[in-house]
Amino acid sequence: MMRRRSTLLTGCTALVLALGATACGGGGPVSAGGGDKALSGQSVTVAGVWSGTEQANFQKVLDAFTEKTGAKTAFVSTGDNVSTVVGSKIEGGNAPDVVMVPQVGVLQQFAAKGWLKPLSKTVRQSVDSNFANVWKSYGSVDGTLYGLYFKAAHKSTVWYSPDALAQAGVEPPKTYDEMLKAGQTVSDSGLAAFSVAGQDGWTLTDWFENVYLSQAGPEKYDALAAHELKWTDAGVVEALTTLGKLFKDEQLVQGGQKGALNTDFPGSVEKVFGPKPEAGMVYEGDFVAGVAKDQFGKEIGKDADFFPFPAVAGGEAPVVSGGDAAVVLKDGKNSKAGTALLEYLATPEAAAVWAEAGGFLSPNKKLDLASYGDDVSRATAKSLVGAGDSVRFDMSDQAPAAFGGTKGTGEWKILQDFLRDPSDPKATAAQLEAAAAKAYKG
Repeated sequence: MMRRRSTLLTGCTALVLALGATACGGGGPVSAGGGDKALSGQSVTVAGVWSGTEQANFQKVLDAFTEKTGAKTAFVSTGDNVSTVVGSKIEGGNAPDVVMVPQVGVLQQFAAKGWLKPLSKTVRQSVDSNFANVWKSYGSVDGTLYGLYFKAAHKSTVWYSPDALAQAGVEPPKTYDEMLKAGQTVSDSGLAAFSVAGQDGWTLTDWFENVYLSQAGPEKYDALAAHELKWTDAGVVEALTTLGKLFKDEQLVQGGQKGALNTDFPGSVEKVFGPKPEAGMVYEGDFVAGVAKDQFGKEIGKDADFFPFPAVAGGEAPVVSGGDAAVVLKDGKNSKAGTALLEYLATPEAAAVWAEAGGFLSPNKKLDLASYGDDVSRATAKSLVGAGDSVRFDMSDQAPAAFGGTKGTGEWKILQDFLRDPSDPKATAAQLEAAAAKAYKG
């Protein structure tokens, strides 16, 4: 799914972490380390979408859990299709104990199938104390908490080249109108304002979600995400109209509409931070930093920086997020150790392990921001946690995949068509409603 394609590119810093620094914090339900290894001889199998750097960094968290409790761990990478892989493992009698679920819709699907154990009292207490209520809501189905959000993505960040803005004589903007005005000045200085990854439909859903959340507000966002509000609503048309003004301005969009439709997400980052810059800014989540650093050698905070997606038309500045929720499967062979792992993952100590390693944001309010390895990660984490209950989960990740998560169809395709020709927002809204109505019925 689209969110996974993006967050797999994460990786802002690469600091070496001594596990002992975080593996011995606090007592509680998992043994506090030392000679008392309450789960010695037991093992936990964890399935998730992560691979590469993300998998390696999560393994550091699992290793810290082993150091603390004595339980051994094994991680199984599922690829993007978590639901299919986990389902086949359950049917084959080889269910993992814990799954890291990347989408609200998949978590709800697992709960509906009866695959999940409700989380323990200890985890519920940690979530109540350490997380904004919105994360509890996204981890719950019919009032029962099944998912602990361990890792989050901040999808309301606009990344820019400090050199490009400095040469144009502009400061990071505070409002959407100021952003377009700054973009015009950047364009006048010789670079296009924005690199837009129109070839990947998911980036366009993220553009829409930020504009819509700011203009329409969180209540309407929730209603549209649940399809309790039709996509023909005036607020949707208004958000599309706002986006259309940007999309049709060839001075603001690098390569114009045709160029944007031929640019994928990595390419959009390259056009700002690659060896031959063609634009000054690129909108996408915190994972842009990983591409800028790992692929183009940029120093985050110096050669690449971000400003929050600005408030639109007098609304509040939006904070759209994604995330990975840890769940315990009923059919796992060691649910006791699986539950202990979730109790550990709910602590700030566990979050600190990955935060120091880099490429990670935690929604845990108790995690010391000093745990993050660079100022930009600290700033994005502060913004995410500071948003509290105004955070909203990526809308397309909440939708049925046929509408919000499939290449060449549904919302992705319709918004690509809108980028190609943004002249009729009402017609686009009608197309979105028709596609949504069909998908939500299914």
